[in-house]
Amino acid sequence: MNAATLLRSLATRSITASKCLLPLLAITGLAVVNADEELESVKQQFIGDYELVSYFSYPSRGGEVDMNYIGRLSYDALGNMAGLGMPRDLPERNAQSEERVTGGFAYWGKVSFNLENGTVTHHVEGSPMVPQWVGGDNVRYFEFSDGLLKLSLKDAQGRVTGTLSWRKLQP
Repeated sequence: MNAATLLRSLATRSITASKCLLPLLAITGLAVVNADEELESVKQQFIGDYELVSYFSYPSRGGEVDMNYIGRLSYDALGNMAGLGMPRDLPERNAQSEERVTGGFAYWGKVSFNLENGTVTHHVEGSPMVPQWVGGDNVRYFEFSDGLLKLSLKDAQGRVTGTLSWRKLQP
């Protein structure tokens, strides 16, 4: 085989290979663009201020426990969050005690999303109520349904142990 024949053969194979690869690359690129668009859409859905509608705990023995909490949750366009919650009866319990009574949660930090797992991760930067959370990640499984943002916690076995339902505040 002379050099000219070899070059023609390689050129033909390259054209054939590129004809096969181009659609594949286009589809893959489109998938990346769609994933980016989906992520951006989810981020936009999260942005805003929310009030806590309900907080239920699900003990391992079964059933559900209404934690009877009130709270606020905020997500901003810069990828930050802040969440606050407390038992509704905390002021009454405090009034009946001679010592300071605390309870609930309060923390803030950066946010990241894993759409494949349906999770939002709160990268905790500050937490006065639970200081051991600082530097850690609070992973929440999210769902938007019935006008609510539902954030669920799961244990190591994947069992839902709690769900907080949040309603976006309207101006």
